[in-house]
Amino acid sequence: MDRMASIELAIKNERVEMAFYTNEARRSKNPLAKQIFEMLARDEEEHERRIKGLYEKLVGGGQWPADVPIEVAGTSVKGFFKGFLRRAGTGEEHDDDDVAALKKAIEFEARGHDFYNKLAGACTNPMEKKFFGFLADIEHEHHASLVDALAYLENPEDYMARMGRGGLDGA
Repeated sequence: MDRMASIELAIKNERVEMAFYTNEARRSKNPLAKQIFEMLARDEEEHERRIKGLYEKLVGGGQWPADVPIEVAGTSVKGFFKGFLRRAGTGEEHDDDDVAALKKAIEFEARGHDFYNKLAGACTNPMEKKFFGFLADIEHEHHASLVDALAYLENPEDYMARMGRGGLDGA
């Protein structure tokens, strides 16, 4: 796949993921799932916007532009999740749709990580390599946070014990 086709696919993937997360945030009644999906939707929107800007510059000039930022805003999903656990205390009600959505999101983020890693590996321009490597790292962080959120929703007591917090109150 050539660079332009890869970037077009990246834009499409970010748009699909953003729509999925937005819909799941609206649907979910669980505070943890809802807030994670909202945060991920914002992250994916930022990625799409930056990648689209890059695409437009590449179409116009045919090469990696010097004036396109090589980074996008980082994600705060990991920090949010840890803070949520300190505040939440106990597991809130969730439904099977929350679990299914988290599992689907985990797959999205794993594929995104692999895709951006592959793009970074194929790049010869150091700035381009860094840009896609950064996106791969964010997708990996999303993935890890979603795995934690799923483990917490499925069994909060076990999750808290594994994290070294004996009680649901985090003590």
